[in-house]
Amino acid sequence: MFELGKKDGAEAGNENSRQASDQRSDTRHQSPSAPASPASQGVAAIGRSIRINGDLEGEEDLRIDGEVNGTVRLKKNAVIIGSDGKIRADVYAKSVTVEGTVEGDLFGAEQVSIRRSATVKGNITAPRVSLEDGAHFKGSIEMDPEAVKAALGDAAIASGPKKQAQPAAKPTPIAASKVNGDASRAEEPVHAAKG
Repeated sequence: MFELGKKDGAEAGNENSRQASDQRSDTRHQSPSAPASPASQGVAAIGRSIRINGDLEGEEDLRIDGEVNGTVRLKKNAVIIGSDGKIRADVYAKSVTVEGTVEGDLFGAEQVSIRRSATVKGNITAPRVSLEDGAHFKGSIEMDPEAVKAALGDAAIASGPKKQAQPAAKPTPIAASKVNGDASRAEEPVHAAKG
């Protein structure tokens, strides 16, 4: 009786496995009903053998493993400069991660991360900056939110509405009050009893 159950269970398991495999292959061949958004398309890549001279702009995340000379502007997206990437450009992005070599200024609306394999010669402007131990960096770091906003304009991610400082409320004087029905005692200073 137990062997029969094991055999039936094994056959049922194989059948379930085949059905799952068939469903996976069916979904690979189906055309999507709506175009995929740039966020779901993944990261665009510039390979090691690609060289770009000029301005690079776009509306999706980008990984650079080749060479770029000029300017990189992806203000609302992430830029990753891979370990083989060689950049001679100013980079403007939502977040910048450097694993390779950069000669130019880096502007991140959210953050700039310099990995241990990176070499950066240029200034960094971002509200959050991380430099891993072993990274090579020569330049300055500016973390002032106003400097980030000035560099990136509307693309700078605000950390929320700014609150204006309110002046401290003036203390309200306590009016003289009657103590045991005697108004004259209320205005007399109160002294602590020494005991």
